Amino acid sequence: MNQSDHVPEVAGSSSHSSHGTERVHPAMIRLRAAMAAAKYHGLELDIHDFAAEPGEDSPSPATLARWLRDQGAAAKGMRIKWRYLVRMTNTPPIVLMFRDGSAALMVGASPEKGIVWLRDPMKGEGAVPVAVDELRLGRIWTGDVLLVKGRVGQSEAEAPINFGWFAKMVLREKKSLRDIAIASMTLSILQIFPPLIVMQVVDKVVNYHSMATLVSIAGIVFVFSFYEVLLSYGRRELSLILSTRVDARLSLHLFSRLVSLPLEYFERQQTGNMLGRVMAIYKVRDFLTGKLMMTFLDLFTLIVILPFLFYLSSTLAWMTVAAAGLIGLIVVIFTAPLTKIMNKQIEAERDRGAILYETVAGIRTLKTLALENSRKQVWDEMTARVVRWKLASGRIQNWPQTLVMPLDMFISRGIIIIGAYLALVSPSSVGAGGLVAFMMLGGRVATPLVGLAKLMDDYTEVMTSLGEAASVLNQPTETKALTTGMRPPIKGALSFEDVNFSYPGATTLALKDVNFEIPAGTMLGLVGRSGSGKSTITRLLQGVSRSYTGYLKLDGIDLREINLTHLRRSFGVVLQDNFLFRGTIRENITAGRPGFTIDDVIRAARMAGAEEFIERMPAGYETFIEEGSTNISGGQRQRLAIARAVITDPKLMILDEATSALDPESEALVNANLERIGQGRTMVIVSHRLSSLVNCDQICVMDRGAVVDIAPHDVLLERCDIYRTLWMQQNRHTEGRSAGKPDDRSSLIAEGE
Repeated sequence: MNQSDHVPEVAGSSSHSSHGTERVHPAMIRLRAAMAAAKYHGLELDIHDFAAEPGEDSPSPATLARWLRDQGAAAKGMRIKWRYLVRMTNTPPIVLMFRDGSAALMVGASPEKGIVWLRDPMKGEGAVPVAVDELRLGRIWTGDVLLVKGRVGQSEAEAPINFGWFAKMVLREKKSLRDIAIASMTLSILQIFPPLIVMQVVDKVVNYHSMATLVSIAGIVFVFSFYEVLLSYGRRELSLILSTRVDARLSLHLFSRLVSLPLEYFERQQTGNMLGRVMAIYKVRDFLTGKLMMTFLDLFTLIVILPFLFYLSSTLAWMTVAAAGLIGLIVVIFTAPLTKIMNKQIEAERDRGAILYETVAGIRTLKTLALENSRKQVWDEMTARVVRWKLASGRIQNWPQTLVMPLDMFISRGIIIIGAYLALVSPSSVGAGGLVAFMMLGGRVATPLVGLAKLMDDYTEVMTSLGEAASVLNQPTETKALTTGMRPPIKGALSFEDVNFSYPGATTLALKDVNFEIPAGTMLGLVGRSGSGKSTITRLLQGVSRSYTGYLKLDGIDLREINLTHLRRSFGVVLQDNFLFRGTIRENITAGRPGFTIDDVIRAARMAGAEEFIERMPAGYETFIEEGSTNISGGQRQRLAIARAVITDPKLMILDEATSALDPESEALVNANLERIGQGRTMVIVSHRLSSLVNCDQICVMDRGAVVDIAPHDVLLERCDIYRTLWMQQNRHTEGRSAGKPDDRSSLIAEGE
């Protein structure tokens, strides 16, 4: 068989699955190729983590590279010519993109023979690679490749956020910065010519009445003005592009860093205050792409103009520089006190923003309890604090502005008087034309010097803002846990071995020497008084808290060794208070997993007992859920959350007071489905209502963070005092009636009185 016979097998359009003649979609082959390249570097990826870009039939190299970077690899898509590709010998696998949307892995090359070896990504690593030459590869290859390597050191996504990190982000736009610098240098040079032309007009045209010279100068002025307008437009456009690109990269990074913070951190922070600190980072962006860059560009203008001023009149030039220097000195003197007051103002504005956020987030409680006046009082106090510091800031800023005004007037008005005096006393020192030219350029000397001094003031404020943002974004993230670790198939066997855990800042253990194990497929109930540690166990299972001691194993593997994304995607979790996003019912049930069909959605809704109320809605599964789920009841929201959990067919489900918000009829419906939902999967159910746990295979009774007993319902009734007490408290009236004692309830009430 020749080489051309092998090429179709490498191309995705002709790949076949293990079932025989079933054709594999080219997009799947590209994903498998990227996953195989990452696996070479020890990174196991889950294909379910990939989110396709809208409108892409097959993922592009840029999309794949972004996905791999999010998963912890270093990846880059690029276009390359054959002569360079064939020289890439002894390299890790390279993903080659094919025209039909599929891909292949290049695992070797030989420049002497003019061939590369390709392997089908749908086959195992032991598959024999195919040798392909330039002519045959050119028929199917787009010229695009995806380079993948293991991440070394701290990447931009993981490095601490500081001024250096920000500067590197801006400096990555080398092409835009270069073009802006060239445009600025050209503009600086062009700014010298108008004063020179004016000087010639005054000295030559007016004095000698030369019309020909005026026409020539007018033409030169027009040409220079045209180029100055054109370059100014170009520089503004380039600056806008630079700012937009930095803003986009910053926004993506900021959101990625924020959502990678652990849940424990968010639980300890005031949301409005935290968001205010994070958003302060945009002040740094404005500073770097605006004031800082413009000031340095103006300094270049100063370098060009200053020698020309000394050429016109060294006396006037020294006086201008001295006045500008004094202006800068005044600004520097007032920087420290102004910074302190500005910090107080920023803090007050951030606290006021937190009050506003908290009020809007809790608007339902505010309205139902008629708390408008009390919240207005708090808002008034915070506003008064902001106004007080704003007034103090304005007053201290007024002083340097007042002191600078005489010096600024001297540069704009005093210099011309002194220059005129010098022209009268010594006409050879400066002429009329030279004096006018000096006045046109002299004002441009003070601007960059004052801007440089003010830059120090702005720098202090920006560093304060950066410190505020860094206090949030530089917190330890879950990035490593989310992108590394084992991805074993989940069956659901759980084992706790001497597990101890305490919350940050707590003096007592939330879990104390917890020991029990259950096989896969077990329905486990967790019961106990409030604060006994039930929900803490579910937090550990979800990987929310990993700072426990002892061993918590899933299918014999310590939970801390398992990739956190893989772990959470393998679980179905229903909490006591579930959040639904703005969007349709269907979108909320699929929860961003576009692979699910409407049949999958209906099946999940039926299992959760939600199908009946969904079908009664005007738009059915396309009914739009408002922010805060205000257009559905608490019970309906809970059933949608259960449907969202079961649609992925998880092998382990956690229900933490999942039926607490349901009415008795809905609760009975969900409980009736629990056994069907639990078939083939492990269920961990936390509930205060013991009647919903009667059919559990095992019920774990907890008290003060320790396991008191674990057994089925009937056994616990006989031997566990805590469980029996809880059961009697919840079922004493029912049991009294069933025992033929209709007066038990009244007697109990009488005893209570």
